[in-house]
Amino acid sequence: MSYRSVLLVCFLILVATGSHAGGKDDPFLIMGKLDQLEVRDTEGDDPLVLEGAVWAGYDLNKVWLKADVERVDSETEELELQALYGRAIAPFWDIQLGARKDLEPKPSREWGVIALRGLAPYLFDVGASLFIGGAGRTALRLEAEYEMRFTQKLVLVPEIELNAYGHNDRQTGVGSGLADTDLGLRLRYAIRREFAPYVGLNWQKKYGNSADFASAAGHDVEDTQLVLGIRAWF
Repeated sequence: MSYRSVLLVCFLILVATGSHAGGKDDPFLIMGKLDQLEVRDTEGDDPLVLEGAVWAGYDLNKVWLKADVERVDSETEELELQALYGRAIAPFWDIQLGARKDLEPKPSREWGVIALRGLAPYLFDVGASLFIGGAGRTALRLEAEYEMRFTQKLVLVPEIELNAYGHNDRQTGVGSGLADTDLGLRLRYAIRREFAPYVGLNWQKKYGNSADFASAAGHDVEDTQLVLGIRAWF
């Protein structure tokens, strides 16, 4: 099923479930958020990174559009899009089903998505996503972050992301097994509830065949970056 078809299916599910929503008690809402819009200071060209999402729906049922973009020297090096239908299965826990499309690097790849997101004990925001692609390709992504509040406006956020793949894909530069980890530490200050600039550090490392593919292409295997960005929602 194509990415557009999945988006249409998500929309139809939302319309169908919306007919059972509770009117004023469960209004239809639309929200956008920029989790990260930042510049990373590296030894080479400084990448611009965007991670954001838009959702529309009700308390229990939502359609999500997610984007993950990295641009270096005015060229898009990474572009990942996801279209998902999300359903609350427990307080603070959602299951999401849909599609992911990697437009960059080439060649593009399409995946089915099964994801679980929510708040673990001690208010850890966690997520696990299983991706199933063509030609037997599989991938797993694990994410976690925690908000350490010094004041109502000043917040320190440590976060981690791990990506693993079931098979080598030399064309896109990923190897089987644990491919990469991304560790971040960002200190943000909420000028308004909807807008918070931040500064921090980000550490990335590739492993196994992913590291070998990166080295062969002349890319860094490990990098520590100073980051400056904004977080916002609307």
